[in-house]
Parts: sequence; structure tokens; C-alpha cells
Amino acid sequence: MPTQDWKNTLGHLYDAMPKDPGGDNTYIEPEKEKEVWKPSKDIVYIYKDSKGRNGKVVTIIEGIDAPEEVLEKIAKKLKSSCGVGGAVKDGEIIIQGDFKHKIKENLDKEGFKTKLK
Repeated sequence: MPTQDWKNTLGHLYDAMPKDPGGDNTYIEPEKEKEVWKPSKDIVYIYKDSKGRNGKVVTIIEGIDAPEEVLEKIAKKLKSSCGVGGAVKDGEIIIQGDFKHKIKENLDKEGFKTKLK
């Protein structure tokens, strides 16, 4: 019995394997699907605060139970829509200025249950 090359014998399996675009045809592990985060049904509280900030008002959003990177993305959208700065600290989103109603509208559109304090 003649010796056959494994590529010829299992050619259909070899061709179905993902290839490296660099050209060396090594097997590439398929990427795992990223888990999509969705807003929970918990209530998100929005309030303004000025204590310990030299009288400057900030809007604080608390109660979003999400990973840090998701909080960063939400904060970025809110800062952009309000045209101000802000930060994520200790699981809270802090937006500079009094934007309670505008932030409430934006979070309601995103599917959060919000409540003003």
C-alpha cells in the first residue's frame, strides 16, 4: 500500500481549518464570543452633590451593576452627550455639572430604570 500524504487523506479537514493570513498556514484558535452586558432591572439613582468639591456641583450615577469597562463606556457616552468631563470611581459615574434630567433621559433610552434623588 502506497504511503499517502496526510493532507491528501484528510484534505477536506485541513482546508476547513482557519489559516494564518501571514501565510505559514498554522492553525489559529477561533476567538470566543464576547459576553454582551445588558442593563439589569435594578434602579439606577441619579443625584447632584457638591460636598467636598469646593462648592462645584457634580451629578452622580449609582446602582449600575456592571464591570468597570462597561461603566467606562457608559460614562464616556454621558460625558459626550453633556459636553463635560467626568470619571468612574468606586462603582459610581461622576459627571461634572448639574445634568440630572439629561442623564436620566439618556439612561432611560439605554434601557435602565432610573430614579432621581
